[in-house]
Amino acid sequence: MIAKLTGTIDEIGTDNIVLDVQGVGYLVFASSRTIGAIGGVGDGATIYTEMQVSETDMRLMGFASGSERDWFRLLISVQGVGGKVALAILSALEPGEISRAVATGDKAMVSRANGVGPKLALRIVNELKDKVGGIATDPIAGGGTVAAASSNSADAVSALLNLGFKPADASAAVAAADAEAGEGATLDALVRLALKKAAK
Repeated sequence: MIAKLTGTIDEIGTDNIVLDVQGVGYLVFASSRTIGAIGGVGDGATIYTEMQVSETDMRLMGFASGSERDWFRLLISVQGVGGKVALAILSALEPGEISRAVATGDKAMVSRANGVGPKLALRIVNELKDKVGGIATDPIAGGGTVAAASSNSADAVSALLNLGFKPADASAAVAAADAEAGEGATLDALVRLALKKAAK
């Protein structure tokens, strides 16, 4: 299984690139967001990849970040969502936006993607809510202790994990935000402050 490729961009198409890795050209399908982020022809690039194999086809999907690839894997786990639709969603929405849409049940946001109707968008947010919630609340292995004693702090850490932050980074940002905001801070205020701390 190919997990990552590092090479030089040979060609850029509307939904794919050709990456030259030591003389071998890999055709990699990608979201428009990834294609826009990795650079131009002749630039060096590293792409996270996922192999999709069906009875009639074999494709290498590429992503600018590990979190985008994780979301791709989650999206294709939903019935009715294939690689093409998952890339369309990732073209329309950043991983953080997908996370917020799933967390709030915002099917309208998901249906902004090409090829995603209201019914499929509803299925995506419903099915992924349980899966993403499971990921966010998994015990943190080797990532330091969760910042929080209060339920707001724990919820804020969970929110940052859903947005793609590493457990240690999420915990540290929430701990710093908690210390600055003091007792009685709302969850919304705590998350906003933690995001500012994490961005520094």
